[in-house]
Parts: sequence; structure tokens; C-alpha cells
Amino acid sequence: MILGFNIGFLEVSIVDILDIGLVSFLLFQVYSLMRGSVAVRIFVGFLSLYLIYLVVRAAEMELLSAILGQFMGVGVIAVLILFQQEIRKFLLLLGKTTSFNSDNGFLSNLPWKKRKRGDEFNITPLIEASKSLGGTNTGALIVLSKGSELKFYSESGDLIDAIVSKRLLISIFNKTSPLHDGAVIIHKGRITAARCVLPVTEKDVPAQFGLRHKAAIGMSEATDTVILIVSEETGQLSVARNGTIYHNLSNQEIRSKINDYLTEDKKKRSKESKKESTEQETVQ
Repeated sequence: MILGFNIGFLEVSIVDILDIGLVSFLLFQVYSLMRGSVAVRIFVGFLSLYLIYLVVRAAEMELLSAILGQFMGVGVIAVLILFQQEIRKFLLLLGKTTSFNSDNGFLSNLPWKKRKRGDEFNITPLIEASKSLGGTNTGALIVLSKGSELKFYSESGDLIDAIVSKRLLISIFNKTSPLHDGAVIIHKGRITAARCVLPVTEKDVPAQFGLRHKAAIGMSEATDTVILIVSEETGQLSVARNGTIYHNLSNQEIRSKINDYLTEDKKKRSKESKKESTEQETVQ
């Protein structure tokens, strides 16, 4: 073991420092994930109880150590029960950012993956439909996905598989339509499903936002998507992305947000290619 330095009778090595740093980073990520929800109080309570258990065991209080030890023995099961929503959210985020993700990882470099990148669609019918829906104060919730087909969420509603069109979207969200209650999922220029159920965020949101906005934020937290919301009360248009909601946007701003989402991979690849060409020129 490589010795770093001494603090009294303690010998602190580089590995110990690395261990403490990783644990601190993990705890901070867990806190950030649960911040703003009731679960953070439960987490702090569990952490405090565990620290007390460590102190009691170090002080060799056998009776109290035995009692707390029995509680800690079933603590893993209790954590799984109490934090099932947070654990699910963490695993979703992990799956979204992992290198095995077909949209962002090394699998995206395969030839057939590269061909799929060319599948784009005209968002004008979507913008025009949202404008018409907002003008009549007709609520709408539209999810756009450029990568995953979101089968888990699509199967919670009614499968459609149709080309995006203004009239179809207006018909779906018509207040007399049996499909208007829920979200529409669009993937690769096609309406995959309607009346879909989305996860609701657990963050504290302003009172002006209703269930549609909370579901949009929750969906953007769990998946790499952009969600368009039309308010039924005010007719205002909003966009949710990566857990953040952009409220009261114009049609041009909506178009810009969606285009940025759909073309960000191309922009990233363009920057990387420019960087590589610059490095090659420097070497030469």
C-alpha cells in the first residue's frame, strides 16, 4: 500500500483518498437525483442511522450494536422498498448514458447504425398542429424521440404507426377523441402510439404547471427525448428537455428547440471532424 501521509495514528494512503473521493461523488449524485423530493429526508435519516451504528460499534456498545446491526441487516430490503422510484430513475439514467447505448455509444459507429442517422422528418406539420391546438386551448402532450422507440411507453397506449400530419395530430387531441387523454409518441417521423402514460416528475414545480407539464418533465428526466406541451388553460406552448421546461415559447422558438435536439449529434460529429482535421494540419 502506498502511504500518502499520517494524521495522528491514522495512515492515509492514496487509495484511501481515492476511495473517499469516489464515495463522496456517489453520495452527491444520489443527493442530486433525489433533491426536491421527500425521499431525500429518508435518505438523510438512513445515512445518519448508519453513522450512529458505526460509532456505536467502534465504542463497543454491544447491546446497542446488536440492535442496530439487526436493523442494518434488513436495511437493503428497506432501501429497495422505500427508494424503488429513485432506483428505477437511476437505472434509467445509467442506461441512457452508458457506452452500450445504441444512440450514443460505440454501437452507433456500426454501418447499419450510420444509415439510420439519415432518417429525418419534416417538423412543420408538428409546429402547425401545435399552433392550431394552442389557438383553441386544446391540451396536447407530444414526445419526440430520435433514438429509442420507447416501446415501454408506447405499449401503455394505443399503437398507431402513421406518418406525422397536422390533421392527424389535431384529430387525436380533439377533446371528443378517445385518444386525446395521454401523450403521443413520435419516432423517426412516424406517430408510434397515442394515449400513452408518461412518468411524472417528483421535483417541486411551480403551481402554474399541471399534470401534462409534470409528465413532460418526468419523461425528459427518464429518457433522451424532447417533449412538446400545449396548455389546455392558456394555450401556451412549452418544451421539456433533460428535466428542464422552457415555458411560453413562440412557434419559431419551438422549431429551434426541436431542430437543436434532432441535429445535435450531427453538430457534435461536425465539431469532432473539424477538431481532427485541425490536429492533422498541426501535425503536418
